[in-house]
Amino acid sequence: MSKKNETSPVEQFTVGKNPISTIAVIVVIAFMVIAAFVTSADTVQQTFWSLIPPIIAIALALITKEVYSSLFIGILSGALLFSGYSFEGTLSHMFNDGFISVLSDSYNVGILIFLVILGIVVQLMNRTGGSAAFGDWASRRIKTREGAQLATIGLGCLIFIDDYFNCLTVGSVMRPVTDKHKISRAKLAYLIDATAAPVCIIAPISSWAAAVSGFVDGENGLSLFVKAIPYNYYALFTIVMMVCLVLLKIEYGPMAKHEYNAIHNGDLFTSGDRPYDNAAEVAINKNGKVIDMLFPIISLVIGCVIGMIYTGGFFDGETFVNSFANSDASVGLVLGSFCALILTICFYMIRRVISFKDIMDCVPDGFKQMVPAILILTFAWTLKAMTDSLGAKEYVAGIVQNSATGFVSLLPFIVFVIAVGLSFATGTSWGTFGILIPIVVSCFQGTDYTMMIIAMSACMAGAVCGDHCSPISDTTIMSSAGAQSNHLNHVSTQIPYAMTCAVISAITYIIAGFVKNVWISLILGLVILFAAMFFLSKRSAKAGKA
Repeated sequence: MSKKNETSPVEQFTVGKNPISTIAVIVVIAFMVIAAFVTSADTVQQTFWSLIPPIIAIALALITKEVYSSLFIGILSGALLFSGYSFEGTLSHMFNDGFISVLSDSYNVGILIFLVILGIVVQLMNRTGGSAAFGDWASRRIKTREGAQLATIGLGCLIFIDDYFNCLTVGSVMRPVTDKHKISRAKLAYLIDATAAPVCIIAPISSWAAAVSGFVDGENGLSLFVKAIPYNYYALFTIVMMVCLVLLKIEYGPMAKHEYNAIHNGDLFTSGDRPYDNAAEVAINKNGKVIDMLFPIISLVIGCVIGMIYTGGFFDGETFVNSFANSDASVGLVLGSFCALILTICFYMIRRVISFKDIMDCVPDGFKQMVPAILILTFAWTLKAMTDSLGAKEYVAGIVQNSATGFVSLLPFIVFVIAVGLSFATGTSWGTFGILIPIVVSCFQGTDYTMMIIAMSACMAGAVCGDHCSPISDTTIMSSAGAQSNHLNHVSTQIPYAMTCAVISAITYIIAGFVKNVWISLILGLVILFAAMFFLSKRSAKAGKA
């Protein structure tokens, strides 16, 4: 009998039947009361205290399984520390410098508009029956769970232009296929997330390459980015590891429970909390065709590429590569997705697969579908604003600069670990690039070019790794939205996989710092990875027989 309607351990955790959640909140409150007596607004600036708000938010989210309140408590703690526990100062900083500031930032607003437009496009594809038609078509050709997962990975690797676009597009395209093969939403979210940032960070033509290039002064940023690709161990190892996990049928950690429930109980969620579940329930046109799914996706790909190079000056005479390097991803994605939306509506009207009234109904439905992602993004951006105001960037920069003087050969390893921690705490890869890459370049510029490339790669790899593990990362949030998975389920199931790859990458950076040879370190790292996969496959096989 299916256990779908039974109360799961996750549900018990969420509704407060487990006292650990209450204890965690009490500990945080006690900690902040003590902090009021031992700190002031001046003593917390550019110290370890600046990292306390994200640590509190992330710890509470992982313990209580409740993301909104956890993020808010983290934001409140940051505002309290910044204001010196002044009531007026706390409210002013939290809202004026926090929520209002991040929601009035043009880049952030652009991302939110892009999210809403994609939500509308997904609703249109569902309403016309395009998603269902594609699912039926793909199911006749993809016969196994392994094939569905490999197809998801392949599509994720093909959409390397931008991670936001990758997350939502791959999710909307592959979700009907993975659902039919009983692949849990948590596993789908992992496959999406692991082919978003890791692929973008090794793709020379992407918004990520443009961002990294912009943080390099005195050097050809794009040239350095290309040379750093073979040293980007976390990104490369993540892609290899994904394929190994699928082919060898390896599942471990919380993911094993989610996959077991999906295969044996038909429960794709495991958790009782399904924020995106109701949004997907729409009246479906049974006359939909595969083209009703492909046309919007192709339009989005072409539109977003044109939008990005337009913002980079391509139509004013700039080269294709330079226009990507100079592009504004937020504006480009909005322009491209909006044009794709208009083309899609016109296409559906010509085909007469949906009425104009139904098209208009998809607008609020698409917005509602993205509300959970918009809420979490807003909280995450505000938490980052609180952390920045406390001087977290300067604190971490000082640690890296001090490390560079005495541990030259170990610097790639040190940079990787610091980048993981900073990206995890702040939830931003690009912010981590902006802090660490200029420091790394200045340390080795004109002295050791190879070490500069290795350390720069370590920074990028660590930033992506921390971004993967962080529940306040925008890419992680987008992956949950794309898979329509419970966000904290995605985070908790992904962390063991990400940490496995992180440990192997860290060891490889130690090797690279001493040998300074890309092929030796890469081959040794792959050997360690395959050994780990072999061990995990044996362990997974034993667990399956038990």
